[in-house]
Amino acid sequence: MWSYLFGGKGDTKEAPKKAIIALREQINMLTKKQNHLYTQMDDLDAQARKFIATDKTKAKNALKRKKILETEATKITSQIDSLENQLRSIENANLNLETMKAMKQGAKAMKQIHGGITVDKVDDTMDEIREQQELSEEISEAISRSYQVDNVDEDELEDELEALQQEQIDEQLIKQQKTTAAPVQRQAQPQVKLPDAPNTSIRETKTRQEEEEEDEDEKALKALQAEMGL
Repeated sequence: MWSYLFGGKGDTKEAPKKAIIALREQINMLTKKQNHLYTQMDDLDAQARKFIATDKTKAKNALKRKKILETEATKITSQIDSLENQLRSIENANLNLETMKAMKQGAKAMKQIHGGITVDKVDDTMDEIREQQELSEEISEAISRSYQVDNVDEDELEDELEALQQEQIDEQLIKQQKTTAAPVQRQAQPQVKLPDAPNTSIRETKTRQEEEEEDEDEKALKALQAEMGL
């Protein structure tokens, strides 16, 4: 199909691009020509209006040429429409072609990825994975069983456990004794009777102390004299 539209097999890729470029150039050229005809039609319309009151022949000829140009402009419009339709068709066909190429490359890539993989091979692989997982679990259980503690003396454990229990009991007894002994000591404390306040004044007490100190000094002096034979 593509070789029929665009030539040989080697031109399949470039032919759509060249056709699109050529159609766009032709549409641009026809559009410019049509715009030029519209300008001439406006000038002829102006001439007809100018000569309609003074020279009807010139006015009529201007309108006649204007009609001819209108016919040409209409034909160009039809040509432009045909070219635009063809351009859209080629662009859509080229888009479809590129899409098909991409899909074909994708299918080829998927085929390469799958390679020789089949459903049976996938099932076999999954079975192998499950077997290895089960084997791994069995190995883990075996390793866990091999690490059991077999060298501990049960009697020593019992003795240590009893010692710990005895320590806890002793600590509880000590706490109970402290809590019960505190109020008993407060009750057993004897009441201390404070001495009565002296009736004498502070000055009298000081005088008596001074007299007593003077008597002691005199006694000491007399004893010293006696020792010296005075």
